Amino acid sequence: MSAGDATTSATTTATTTAAARAAAAPPAGARRPARRPRRRRRGPSAYAVLVGMAALAGIMLIPFVVVVFNALKTPAEYTANGPLAPPEGLYLGGMRDFWERVGFGRVLFNSFLISASVAVGAVLLSVLNAYALGIGRVKGRMWVLVALLMANTLPQEALVYPLFYLSKQVGLYDTRLGVIIVFTVIQSAFGTYLLSSVLSTFPRPLLEAARIDGAGRWQILWRVVVPVVRPTLSVLLVFFFIWTWNEFLIPLVFLQSNDNQTVSVALGVLHGQRLMDATMSSAAALLGLIPTVVFFLVFQRTLSRGLTAGAIK
Repeated sequence: MSAGDATTSATTTATTTAAARAAAAPPAGARRPARRPRRRRRGPSAYAVLVGMAALAGIMLIPFVVVVFNALKTPAEYTANGPLAPPEGLYLGGMRDFWERVGFGRVLFNSFLISASVAVGAVLLSVLNAYALGIGRVKGRMWVLVALLMANTLPQEALVYPLFYLSKQVGLYDTRLGVIIVFTVIQSAFGTYLLSSVLSTFPRPLLEAARIDGAGRWQILWRVVVPVVRPTLSVLLVFFFIWTWNEFLIPLVFLQSNDNQTVSVALGVLHGQRLMDATMSSAAALLGLIPTVVFFLVFQRTLSRGLTAGAIK
């Protein structure tokens, strides 16, 4: 091979290599794919925490499992094998008897109506109060928050007689509306205290921009403030519903007739009268627990988003 041929061959090879590199390179202005971050290997402490949390969750589920076992047993099977033995079959007689004895469909509707109304009403009232206290900066704001905080520490036993006397005077005794009003005010005290602390740190540039655009106070509230704090409102809605569903003392005092009783009151009254055996008691407890579990599972994603909304800005 001559020197000219060698030079031509080398030039051709270099040109081919450069063309291949240019074809493989990303176009101008295109971003290079980001490198995937290396996953950190979990140490022994992380696995120990995971095992501990799993064990704690298992311990917390033991009472629920025992209730399910006893709800599916016959009275004879419960007497023979005890409360911790799994059921030998699927017995739904206890649930059916309890459902027919208390009219559980009506009781379930009462509890859902009261809990849902209180949750929505308490959230709306909390938003209005917190908007005035947290953003409006009304006079005596600190004293109002202190009064709300002290109101949250009062036991319900201290409120029963004044509320009972007042409901008698205004004709709201033994009505679902009276219980809804009482719990809406009680729950909104906590909601106002929580939302006031959240709205006190609300970004002022957003409010100023809305005012420059000509938005009024109501428009700022519903179009600027509420969308920003919506995760917190969703958490309050879930909590208020579950808290109201589990209330016993005030519904027991205020709801005297069977047509207005809630699930917790119906369970307490039948236990007090000793009209149920152990299997029917477990069946009643399971029926009363299922709606709250379903509600929590449905809104679990909303609850988790609301709890972690302020973690990342």
